[in-house]
Amino acid sequence: MTEGDSIESLLAARKLLNSSLDKSRAVALALGKTGSRLEEIKERLPSSEAAFRCFSMQKCSFVVVRNQIDSAIGPAAAVLKVFDSVQELEKSLISESHSDIFGYLVVLKQLEEAMKFLADNCRLAIQWLEGIAEALEGNVAVTDRYNCSVKKSIRILHELLAYEASARLNGGLLFEALNYLESEFNRLVTENTIPFALVASSSSPGKQAYIGSSLMPITVIQKLQVIIDRLKANGRLEICISVYAEVRSLNIRKSLQKLDLEYLEKWAKEFDDVQDIEGLIGNWCKHLELVVKHVFEPECKLCIDVFNKIGLDICNCCFAKIAIQSGILSFLQFGKNVTESNKDPVKLLRLLEIFAALDKVRVDFNRLFGGEAYGDIQSLIRDLIRRVVNGACEIFLELPLQVKLQRQVSPPPDGSVPRLVLFVTDYCNQLLGDNYRPILIQVLVIHQSWKQAKYEEGLLTRLIYSVIKEIALNLDEWSNSHQDITLSYLFVMNNHCHFCNLKGTKLGDMMGDSWVKAHEQYKNYYAGLYVRESWGKLFSFLRQDGLIASPSRKASNRELVKKKLKDFYQTFDYMVKKHSCWVVTDKNSREKICQLVVQAFLPVYRSYLQNYGVLVEENASGGKYVKYSANDLEKILSSLFQPNLRKNGSSRHLQFIGKIKNVVTHQFHLMLTAS
Repeated sequence: MTEGDSIESLLAARKLLNSSLDKSRAVALALGKTGSRLEEIKERLPSSEAAFRCFSMQKCSFVVVRNQIDSAIGPAAAVLKVFDSVQELEKSLISESHSDIFGYLVVLKQLEEAMKFLADNCRLAIQWLEGIAEALEGNVAVTDRYNCSVKKSIRILHELLAYEASARLNGGLLFEALNYLESEFNRLVTENTIPFALVASSSSPGKQAYIGSSLMPITVIQKLQVIIDRLKANGRLEICISVYAEVRSLNIRKSLQKLDLEYLEKWAKEFDDVQDIEGLIGNWCKHLELVVKHVFEPECKLCIDVFNKIGLDICNCCFAKIAIQSGILSFLQFGKNVTESNKDPVKLLRLLEIFAALDKVRVDFNRLFGGEAYGDIQSLIRDLIRRVVNGACEIFLELPLQVKLQRQVSPPPDGSVPRLVLFVTDYCNQLLGDNYRPILIQVLVIHQSWKQAKYEEGLLTRLIYSVIKEIALNLDEWSNSHQDITLSYLFVMNNHCHFCNLKGTKLGDMMGDSWVKAHEQYKNYYAGLYVRESWGKLFSFLRQDGLIASPSRKASNRELVKKKLKDFYQTFDYMVKKHSCWVVTDKNSREKICQLVVQAFLPVYRSYLQNYGVLVEENASGGKYVKYSANDLEKILSSLFQPNLRKNGSSRHLQFIGKIKNVVTHQFHLMLTAS
């Protein structure tokens, strides 16, 4: 049936209902007159009272019916008036301009209220008319025509009662009006959603500043609020929340694409390279703070502005959808994946960085995601913090043991400072530095509190002392493993020099000046031993043994000098070749030890040439016996112990440090796996 046919049917029903009411009034009047006649009969025929007692009972029934008809007239008349209002409101709603959403909503609300009032009066009128029909049923004084009229009126009222329900069905006026409101809600949210902008910061070259404001105009928010109120009244609130969350979360995901967040999808098995994971976690820390403070913070405020009139629980429910659909769980899952990666010392630094990043946004997290609607987010963040704290403390407390397990590793063959020593001292300096020390202490305090224990002051420094002690024991073991005693001296000297260079660092300050001075003394001591036990042996070739100052012994002296020089140069070349493979990394120490060798050896060599070189130079072929001049020898000795760093020294050094981290952490990982 079309809408026009429905209206015509309702108009006909209205006309019939009016006619029925008029007839009901006539019936009531007739019944009243019938009661009066029965009174007259009673007075004139008292002797027939018993025979006509049944008519008295009929009189009572007629009086009751008349009262019921009077009661039904009010609701029935109200139905007619309300129905007129409904028709007028329907016309107004159809003709109302969609550009005035507030006016449209006013008319819609009035129409819904009118339809509800219509239904309420229909129920009341039906209740009274059904009572009349029951009273008239079987009454011989009432004709069938009256009974049919009452029943027809009841049927018409039932049709009017179903008018509101039919308007809410697919294709009905209310149904289409609510669909329009949903469409308008979607349009307003979509058209007024502005992406978060990412721009480069001019104040800090190489860094990025993030500027994003997605707050909607107040007029748009007001429109959304009134639409939400009307849709909620009609059971369509969930649709509003879904549409809003989908549009806003899609906007966030598109905005975050500029940050290149593909690394969030990496799993634990992909975190193998130390430098790679270091860069990723650095980005993660910056991106997490950005997303929480500059994306979710304003997003949460906007969500509250839009939905606050229907309750905070709804706001939380909607924002929880936005946060999850935007990828907040991916950020937390990345941190969890890092905690599941290989356990090594460098991972401790990365875990501390993750903890610092989480602690930095802790207050914001608690404020934004503190309600019951954020159960999934809260569960994941708690699990991540637990993994970070436990993982960091486990690695830290095992450091002395892991350093001890490295004792079986062979020392470097060139006598240089072992990579483990370089790594551990640099590592301890980082742990004691301002960037990591307060975070590590905070983590240790939390870990102890979980164990119902109190954090002991000095726990950090005591463990660092233990690590350095194990390093010293390792060095003793490694120094004894060298077959060449002079290489062992150079090796020990190099390591004492390295510890001397820790003066002024966090680790050096912790160990104390006396510790640094002791290493300075040991460094000088072993440098002297090295020079005496290595280059000192060459002095035997430059002694005057066997040389007699006599003209008659000139020829024999010449031959002896030739032999001594030949043996000297052979031994010298061998030692230069051998010692050129050894390294003194510290420039000052390298120059100093070369200077010691030159000072100890060159005067003897120069004096020998001055005294006996003339014997071989008198011969025509004497030049071939003096292989090096004193200056040549000085240059050779001064070029010893050079590290394998040539051009691009700074970049090569950075690569070297990176290799140290990778090699040492790989060794740690192997030890951890074995243990």
